Amino acid sequence: MTPQVFAFVALLALVTVTRLWLLGRQRSAVGRARDRVPAEFADDVPLAAHQKAADYTRAKIGIGGVETILEAGVALFITVGGGFALVDGFFRAHGLDGVALGLAVIAVIGGASALIGWPFSLYQTFIIEARFGFNRTSWALYLADCAKALLLALVLGAPLLAVVLWLMRTAGEHWWLYAWCVWFGFNVVLLWAYPAFIAPWFNRFLPLTDETLKAKVEALIARCGFSSRGVFVMDGSRRSSHGNAYFTGFGRNKRIVLFDTLVSRLAPEEVEAVLAHELGHYRLHHIRQRLIVSALTSLAALALLGWLTREPLFFEAFGVALPSAHAALVIFSIAAPLCTFWITPIAAVWSRRHEFAADEFAAAYTPASALARALVNLYKDNATSLTPDAVYSFFYDSHPPARIRIARLREPAP
Repeated sequence: MTPQVFAFVALLALVTVTRLWLLGRQRSAVGRARDRVPAEFADDVPLAAHQKAADYTRAKIGIGGVETILEAGVALFITVGGGFALVDGFFRAHGLDGVALGLAVIAVIGGASALIGWPFSLYQTFIIEARFGFNRTSWALYLADCAKALLLALVLGAPLLAVVLWLMRTAGEHWWLYAWCVWFGFNVVLLWAYPAFIAPWFNRFLPLTDETLKAKVEALIARCGFSSRGVFVMDGSRRSSHGNAYFTGFGRNKRIVLFDTLVSRLAPEEVEAVLAHELGHYRLHHIRQRLIVSALTSLAALALLGWLTREPLFFEAFGVALPSAHAALVIFSIAAPLCTFWITPIAAVWSRRHEFAADEFAAAYTPASALARALVNLYKDNATSLTPDAVYSFFYDSHPPARIRIARLREPAP
């Protein structure tokens, strides 16, 4: 084993062990607090609901640990285990070359990885989600979703990948800059098109019909100075009983989406508060900030890849004897998450700051107590743990811990 290969294997092992350690901490913390509801939630969350959240969290951690180990094994097999060389050699022997070779190799490796991970999706949906009363997805709907996702990957992803591979082969040393322009333009168009053309392929989006809620929503939007195609209710109950809300799109296609499960369970003033929170993300420019950061990080990543493709040691470190554009993409897709894993807490802290800011925005336009009640109801209905491990939460959680978030909302207004 060369020093380069050893360094890759050691980094993969370190990341895997750290992920398992964090999962173990979370499992232990949730288990220790299973039999007592935190005092600040005692009046709102029954013990049975708290125990359900603990059991649900621990069940997801159990399958997550197995998936983490399997992902590491697949990464080893593709690289130093010779999996990439096997697939690449097969297609080369059958006369493929250039962009066609790259597309074929990446399709086989990506498809095989997806198939290996598919049982975890099935177990999550039809075992864990069903056990805790959340799953409403039929087999027909699940398979239809998979077929639609595969078709989108072929129609949208394959041409984008072909262009990038072509640029890597023909555009010289600065191919990464041209590839970034293509990638960024593609993502902007996709972000604009998703609400109007892609999302309706999977779900139905209907205008609000509850007149009381509709009046509150329209008044809130007017107070916030927001304009969009409207607020839509999505038929999330077709797949799950989980409730949620989100903001999507930009320009004339921007929309606020409420799950029908959320609308049916929360009082009108609570839905209004959740909507104000989502409006806060837009009005405080969180969407724009994330788009800019994503663009800059992707530019840096492609620039790094552009440099690495000229370094033989890059390919040697992953056991690839025959350098190529598609080999670089496959290797980079495996290596990059091992490096960015260590900056996950930075992204999580930034996201939590956005959530706090959106909460403050909501509290300026709706009663803070209404948002607090809505969040507690969502925690309870979605079986979200109220007692996460502090280290795990700091490392991963994009939203503030329930205790801290609710305490801030319940503080007297200054």
